[in-house]
Amino acid sequence: MTYPTRSGERDPFDNRARVGEGGPVEDGPGNVLSGGRGLRTRPDAVSWDAARVLAHAAARPGAAVSRPLDAVDGCVLGTPLVSPGAVPPVDRAAMDGYAVRGAGPWRVNGHVTAGAADPGTLADGHATGIVTGAAVPSGTTSVVRSEDAVVNGDRLEGPAEDGRHIRRAGEECQPGEQLLPAGVVVDPAVLGLAAAVGLNRLTVIPQPTVAALVTGDELVHRGPSGPGRVRDAIGPMLPGLITRAGAQLVTHAGAQQVTRAGAQQVAGAGAPEVAGAGARLIAGGSVGQELRAGAPPASVLHLPDSLDALTRALGETEADLILVSGSSAAGPADHLRPALVSLGAEFVVDGVACRPGHPQALARLADGRLVLGLPGNPFAALVAFLTLGVAAITRMRGVRLPELTHIAVPGGVPCHPTSTRLVPVRLTAHGAVPIGHGGSAMLRGPAAADALAVVAPGPAEAIAARLLPLNPGIT
Repeated sequence: MTYPTRSGERDPFDNRARVGEGGPVEDGPGNVLSGGRGLRTRPDAVSWDAARVLAHAAARPGAAVSRPLDAVDGCVLGTPLVSPGAVPPVDRAAMDGYAVRGAGPWRVNGHVTAGAADPGTLADGHATGIVTGAAVPSGTTSVVRSEDAVVNGDRLEGPAEDGRHIRRAGEECQPGEQLLPAGVVVDPAVLGLAAAVGLNRLTVIPQPTVAALVTGDELVHRGPSGPGRVRDAIGPMLPGLITRAGAQLVTHAGAQQVTRAGAQQVAGAGAPEVAGAGARLIAGGSVGQELRAGAPPASVLHLPDSLDALTRALGETEADLILVSGSSAAGPADHLRPALVSLGAEFVVDGVACRPGHPQALARLADGRLVLGLPGNPFAALVAFLTLGVAAITRMRGVRLPELTHIAVPGGVPCHPTSTRLVPVRLTAHGAVPIGHGGSAMLRGPAAADALAVVAPGPAEAIAARLLPLNPGIT
């Protein structure tokens, strides 16, 4: 099937494919679907770059809190990391061997262990055994490595350059010295540094919380797509995207939404999975919320195509950012905008001039929570998350929106006259190479790609683009 323009010609930028019979197919700007319903880019759609900036500005960083080191990995420093003391606090041996004083040969006497509180004093011409990290005796001028030492009885010979293999007190940092500024992401190296300087806690901006809701009566969660049902490909993506972006995934304890197609699928596999002992269904019999005693938390909440169900879920979900997939367009089953209006939400972005993913939207609820509407096609949803979701999460973490790097596209890539294109590419020594399979319903392209090329609107072909990481944890 092709997707004709209003003039009847096939749009060269539409290489979309249906996921399954009755599956969602995102139309491009100016296209008309086979059923005759026309959907254009919204007149108030903003440019792709402007959308990222607006999403970043709309979010608010969390308040800085003090937390123990084992609870701050992935958070962002809320204040500079300052060393409370000198590191190392005393002169230490950098190698296993012998601490010596003066010129050799030396007379060996004793041994200093790593935990020795008082290593004593060395007389001129004397040496003592020592291990890496141990405090060197007072008067030590050098450490002779074990592999360089020649020992005969209590006589030691070997190379001994003044100061060699000694870590001097304060060599790494001095008391009160700023080691890292606020805004640095806490990773394992930062945690190790904090411990090395003697800190037990860090002041950080906590990770924002993000919840994922997926809508669609046609969605199933096991097996292939088929007539009247579409395998959900967006739900499995969202938890990994959320955590890689530096946010904390909100789980839905003991609850799972059941759609019509999902209920039929599970019923075919065995009714006890849906309505076994201890289970009950609300909000419309076989279509509603399944509550099971002892059910494991769900990382994604699946909702039917119901305005009431979506409105209730938005009102009850406690998260800084709520992702809603499958209800962001303008069809009869797309309830996100009516739900947001009923909740008094303010739209920050309502449509983005990009392909794929133009129906994406970002709104702010009255209590400050943000809601991100993701298109129902998988690649379009991925683009929307990487566009608006990552920008909002970045600001919530207290981090600046990163600049995108530029890269050559030696073979060129077609521009769209009015919309930014997000094109799956592989990276080579010569630049970016488009790999195809970039329709809004397709994940084959992005799954095989190294990044997405951000191709600015234009009249012809682009020979350069910017790179948008597919892994939101890479900046």
